[in-house]
Amino acid sequence: MARTHTSVCRLCRREKMKLFLKGTRCYTPKCAVEKREYVPGMHGQNRQKLSDYGVQLREKQKVKRIYGVLERQFKFYFKNASRSKGVTGSALLSILEKRLDNVVYRIGVAASRSEARQIVRHGHVVVNDRQVNIPSFGVKVGDKIQVNGTDKMKERYKAALEQTKDQKKVEWLDIDAANFKATVKKLPERSDIQMPIQEQLIVELYSK
Repeated sequence: MARTHTSVCRLCRREKMKLFLKGTRCYTPKCAVEKREYVPGMHGQNRQKLSDYGVQLREKQKVKRIYGVLERQFKFYFKNASRSKGVTGSALLSILEKRLDNVVYRIGVAASRSEARQIVRHGHVVVNDRQVNIPSFGVKVGDKIQVNGTDKMKERYKAALEQTKDQKKVEWLDIDAANFKATVKKLPERSDIQMPIQEQLIVELYSK
């Protein structure tokens, strides 16, 4: 499981955009990107000009951090995407979107993907009436996902749902937020991913 040993707010600042890694804090004025719109470090406020390779690398790092995966796993996903039919970049994002921890996050019961990953790892998620505790588990069309937990945890789910109620609806999932459930209607497409990602830069990086 991917672990971050530094402040996740620094990761958002490094990419100069909100990656929503901190949960509810990202929606408040306390967000580090709101307070300091420059990269961390002693030279952070200096004007930086990246090479083509640097731009491609930053895009890859951004996507890895959004979905919380490490380099080895990310390369594995890219390899599978390059073997699939269609556009490699779109296929890569579709694979990342189908991760179970991301699905739990999309349902809205977790304020961040790291929190969703913890919910999965602790065995609170059932897929097709079978407990699954692997965050990287890839869902398929027709899969039914149920998020369980104690009464205290369900109160946390409700609080997260209230925080994310104004977010755009996820078209590829049929979400029953009141019961912490979702059904996969179709595979996620590029148009379903609203984050500002330039996946072609990642394809160019790995194609060198």
